[in-house]
Amino acid sequence: MNSVFSDLVGQEHITAILKGAVAASRTGVESQEMTHAWVFTGPPGSGRSSAAVAFASALICPQGGCGQCNECRSAANGAHPDVEIIRTEGLSIKVEEVRELLTRVAWAPSMGGWRVVVMEDADRLTESAANALLKAIEEPGNRTVWLLCAPTLHDVLPTIRSRCRHLQLRTPSTGAVADVLQNRDDISPQMADFAARVSQGHIGRAKYIATNESVRSNRATIMKLPTQLTSISAAFQAAQTLVDLATTEANAASEIRDEKETNALQEAYGKGATGRGMATGAAKAVKELEKEQKARATRMVRDSLDGALLDIATFYRDVMMVQAGYNGSMINVDMTEQINTYAHKNPPHTTVKKINAIMEARVNLNHNAAPLLTIEALFCSLA
Repeated sequence: MNSVFSDLVGQEHITAILKGAVAASRTGVESQEMTHAWVFTGPPGSGRSSAAVAFASALICPQGGCGQCNECRSAANGAHPDVEIIRTEGLSIKVEEVRELLTRVAWAPSMGGWRVVVMEDADRLTESAANALLKAIEEPGNRTVWLLCAPTLHDVLPTIRSRCRHLQLRTPSTGAVADVLQNRDDISPQMADFAARVSQGHIGRAKYIATNESVRSNRATIMKLPTQLTSISAAFQAAQTLVDLATTEANAASEIRDEKETNALQEAYGKGATGRGMATGAAKAVKELEKEQKARATRMVRDSLDGALLDIATFYRDVMMVQAGYNGSMINVDMTEQINTYAHKNPPHTTVKKINAIMEARVNLNHNAAPLLTIEALFCSLA
C-alpha cells in the first residue's frame, strides 16, 4: 500500500522507526519512540530531506501518512499551515531568518495535532543562528517537532545534536535506484542503469541525468578533462572549461526563475495597475530580492562545481579499481578503454593523491574559496 514513505528507497530501517514514532504520537503518552527534535543525516541523494518531509506529512495526516489526502499533499508541497519547510538557497542560514522562524512556530497548530519544522540544510546555520535555534530546541513548545537535515552529525552544533534523536540514512543501491527510475518515471532500463551508476545512488540526480540530454552532454565533456591534463597550460584551460560549464548551467537554471520572481514581486506592489504605479517600498523590496537571487546564483555555481568534482573523482576511483586488479564495479563503463589506458600509464599511489586533492578542493569551495582559483590549483595538481 502506498504511503508518504513509499519513495524512501533503500531506507526500510528508517521507515520502521518513523512509523513507530507516528503511532506513538497518536497515543498522547510520552514514550521513547516519539521526541520533539530529530536529526536526519546521510550522503547526498540518500533522501534525508524526503524522509523528514514524509515524517512531517505523517504526523499531521489523520491516517498517519496515507499520501493521498489533502494534508499529505499540502505538507509535501510546503503549503500546509502547520508544516514549515526551510529550504536554503543562499550560502548560509542567518540568525535573522531563524528569529523570524521562531516567531512563526511559537503559534499553536492550526489544523493538525503538531506544528512541524523541516530544516533541509541545518549544516548551513551560522554560529549565531545555531545558538538561536538551540534555545528553541531546549525549550520546545508542547506540540512542536523539529526535523533537521545535514550530511553528517558533525555538521550540526554539538549542543543541538545532543538534544535530538539521530537517524542515519544510507546510499540506495544502484539496482534500487534504477528500479525507481523505470517504475516511477518510465525511463528505459539502459538509461536507468546508466543514470543510477553515474549518480552513485543519488535518486534526484539520477532522474535529472536520465531526463536531460544537455546534462549528459556536459557530463561527457567533464569526464574527458582528466585525460586532457597533460601540461600546466592544459590544466588552466581545463579549469576554465569546468568553471564556464558550471556557471552556464547555474545561470540557465536561475534566469527564468529570477525573472518570474521579480515580475511577481513588482505586480504585488502594483506594477501594471492603473494609477500612480508601484507602492512605496517597491524599490527596496526588489533590491532585497536581487540580493537574494545573487546569493542563490553563487551557491548554484558552487553546487554545480561540487557535482562536477564528484564526477571527476569517479574517474580516478575507477582507475584505482583497475590498478588494484578489480574491474567488477566500474562506474564509468562507457570509458573503460580510457580508464584502462590511464591506469597502466600512472602509478597507483598518485591516483590516491589525486582523489584526496579533489576532496580537499571540495572542502575549500565549501569554505567560500574563489572557484576559478580553486579549480586551477586542483587541476595543476592533477596534471
